[in-house]
Amino acid sequence: MSLSGDSAGGITASKAISIAFPTLGAIIETSRLDPVSVNGMVLSVSLPEELRHILLTFEKVNKLENVKAQCVGWHSTERRWDNRACKMTSDNISSVVCVCKYHRRTFKSFSILMSPAVLRNAVLDYVTRVGLGLSICSLVLCLIIEAVVWRHVTKTEITYMRHFCLVNIATSLLIADVLFILAAVVHNTALNYQLCVAATFFLHFFYLALFFWMFTLGLLILYGLLLIFFKITRSVFIATAFSVGYGCPLVISVLTVAITEPKNGYLRSGACWLNWYETKALLAFVVPALSIIVVNVVVVIVVVVKTGRSSVGEGCKSQDLSNMIRISKNVALLTPLLGLTWGFGLATVVDSRSLGFFILLFGTLLDRKVLGSLQYLFWITREALRMSCLSSKRKCSLAKVKIYIDCFFPPLEA
Repeated sequence: MSLSGDSAGGITASKAISIAFPTLGAIIETSRLDPVSVNGMVLSVSLPEELRHILLTFEKVNKLENVKAQCVGWHSTERRWDNRACKMTSDNISSVVCVCKYHRRTFKSFSILMSPAVLRNAVLDYVTRVGLGLSICSLVLCLIIEAVVWRHVTKTEITYMRHFCLVNIATSLLIADVLFILAAVVHNTALNYQLCVAATFFLHFFYLALFFWMFTLGLLILYGLLLIFFKITRSVFIATAFSVGYGCPLVISVLTVAITEPKNGYLRSGACWLNWYETKALLAFVVPALSIIVVNVVVVIVVVVKTGRSSVGEGCKSQDLSNMIRISKNVALLTPLLGLTWGFGLATVVDSRSLGFFILLFGTLLDRKVLGSLQYLFWITREALRMSCLSSKRKCSLAKVKIYIDCFFPPLEA
């Protein structure tokens, strides 16, 4: 371990007193969210007042590969390790070089932290990338299909409102998935703190927007089931939906960063995501999301009750079986669209890996009107191709690829 210092006016010769404690790190509690331990000597220094920064080189006690170290200073008043005190300049298997801010009242003891296990899991990383890739591709395909069939499936007010919610759900999740990847890139490449704050803010906002649009869809379902004689205009619905879907998440996200960031408690340690241990900023995501999930569970229960009512005088087993099948289909369709699967893995934000595919499947591909519109558009395209072939006075069969080639690329002797 070596020590050197510089003052505000340049490098000067100064006296420095330091004491190294080889076992103190095992005694001091880390008080952090991540399972970490002190992996070097704890260096307590006493420097002249004019010195502001010190350069420290720590030798690692446990020399493990693929394990990142973190330079920290002991916060005297808060009695915890603080990563704001130091910045790491180099890290290899045997030693770490840190630049630390010295302050005789706040930071005067320094060391390095490490995780007791390998931080990265190759299999988990691969599953995450494949899952997010599938989600993003599914959401893009969902939005393309919605754009193609939009005029055909939004002829009534209620279908317009449903597909309007579905498009915004897909858009919010698509942007959140892309931001999730960008936040991981920002963290893994150790880019600046402000960029990580920005990535976390927008990630928080769009994940909240996803839930609030699911909440809007749940309210729309209740409106269609319970308020039969109450009509809402399209303009009023759009204004209300945007206020709920994007307005509420914006207010929550702005308040969260405004309250916690001045105390440097917005980000969690070691990731571009909301802090939990010091400021409980993660509650600004968990509480709204869980509340919306509870409300949407009630929506599903109402749908099940409404669907399960048998017709008068039709109490036979076939009718009961038909009702059970219809209830099961409704629950299967609504569970991913209303975000109920997030209740199993909310804090880790992992459900988005599969949610994009479920939105495509249950929200678009299993919608009878969407499938009917796609079939109609396919039939129109087929007839247009057939007429084009007939107008060129060639024998065409749409069932054979060779005839398509002859239609669009005539032989040279023709």
